[in-house]
Amino acid sequence: MSAFPPPPLAPPRTPGGRRRLLHWLRSRSLRSRLTFLSAAAVAVAIALSALACWFIVEKQLYNQVRNDLASATLPPPPRVPSLDCYSTPEAALQNQPHGITPENGAPVARDTQYVRSSPTAVCLPPYATKAIELKPSDAAGFQLNVGQSIIRDGQFTDGTPAVVRVSLTHFGSRPVLLMVATPTQSIEDSLQGLAILLGSVSVGGILLAALAGRLVARSALKPVDQLTDAVEHIARTEEVGTTIPVHGDDEIARLSTSFNSMSTALANSRERQTRLIADAGHELRTPLTSLRTNVDLLIRSDDTGRPLPPATKTKLLGNMKAQMQELTVLIGDLLQLSRPDSPKAGPNLSVVALHEIAGRAVERAKLRGPGLVFETSAEPWFVHGDAAGLERAVINLLDNAVKYSPPGGTIDVRLRQGVLTVRDHGPGIPAEELPYVFDRFWRSPSSRQLPGSGLGLSIVAQSVREAGGEVTLGPAADGGPGALATVRLPGGPAPE
Repeated sequence: MSAFPPPPLAPPRTPGGRRRLLHWLRSRSLRSRLTFLSAAAVAVAIALSALACWFIVEKQLYNQVRNDLASATLPPPPRVPSLDCYSTPEAALQNQPHGITPENGAPVARDTQYVRSSPTAVCLPPYATKAIELKPSDAAGFQLNVGQSIIRDGQFTDGTPAVVRVSLTHFGSRPVLLMVATPTQSIEDSLQGLAILLGSVSVGGILLAALAGRLVARSALKPVDQLTDAVEHIARTEEVGTTIPVHGDDEIARLSTSFNSMSTALANSRERQTRLIADAGHELRTPLTSLRTNVDLLIRSDDTGRPLPPATKTKLLGNMKAQMQELTVLIGDLLQLSRPDSPKAGPNLSVVALHEIAGRAVERAKLRGPGLVFETSAEPWFVHGDAAGLERAVINLLDNAVKYSPPGGTIDVRLRQGVLTVRDHGPGIPAEELPYVFDRFWRSPSSRQLPGSGLGLSIVAQSVREAGGEVTLGPAADGGPGALATVRLPGGPAPE
């Protein structure tokens, strides 16, 4: 049917070929992969469109030829006494006279030949210029009724493609096949030109798609390059806190925002860690220096043979014990603060009865302030958190109240609807110092002569945050003396 067949389909890839293709893609950069995939997608789309266009045009052209041939008026039998017939179309054409035209002088639009059976013989009219090749299926034409036709693809004896109409007619009383053919070489030439045009357009489209894909990939991945440079800079210099500009709200912008948040969080974490180490070193230096001085004094007294008086030695050992206890408390506080600030990272999370924790903390606080009066009122309240951490937080609040309460003073402890309040009747906290009370190692200038490391309220703030609550410290609500600590924790009056 067509001298220019459609391009062959690519053979299916083997599993080994797919693995090699995937390995090759993984070994390329993301920009190269985007370029390749965009060009491949466009190539597939263009190839399918080109094939569909080619087949549609081919079908339309050949259908038009078939329809014209099927509706054409068959030529009448030649008005000659007889036709010279030969066993093959080639022999009939070779013995055909030249220069003869139809009797009416009209031009010959289609080539015609007659085929007899028993035995098979081909007869050409005098004006025929070409002979049509026979096919074994042409014998079925003798079973047709007069007026019926068969349209098939074929060719002339010189190889020119054609569409052939086979119908049944008679010479006298003898049936013969009338074969009329229309050459289709012009259609084949048009299809070949169309194939070249579609191929050129496809190649140009693929190249443009690859170029556009490269430009789009370069523009789209520019934030990724900036992110890579920032990460490499941090890895090389260990300077956390580096950020990159964010444009838009797409996935790349979200990634950039997440990186900036992570970098800022790392910078803040390093700053807090550095500040904690510096503050811890400062706080540890004083008791360690005092301990070293006392130990040196004891050793020197033994080395010089002048022992200290028993009372002095006893007092010195008592000071050393107190300093060791202070170090122990300080190290415990540092370990408590070294835990992550994330609520999800807290250990041993469970349902905790806050009213029971408050009761136990009050009993311990009574031992530390035997001359103080504790007025308590606690309603049942259950929260989700770390029991040990929350108990440590409540104890620290009560210790702070005990430390600043006057002799014989009163400490009010209330728990209502998840709000725990601890109120003392001491000197209170100046307004200018309130923003710093929960900072690590911060101590009020007026209370630096009192024992403590300045970490108690920091531990309170961290434990409450881990449980999803909040804590505040300020003056008493009624305007009286003392300070009021308020802890709000989410939960309910019954365990969930």
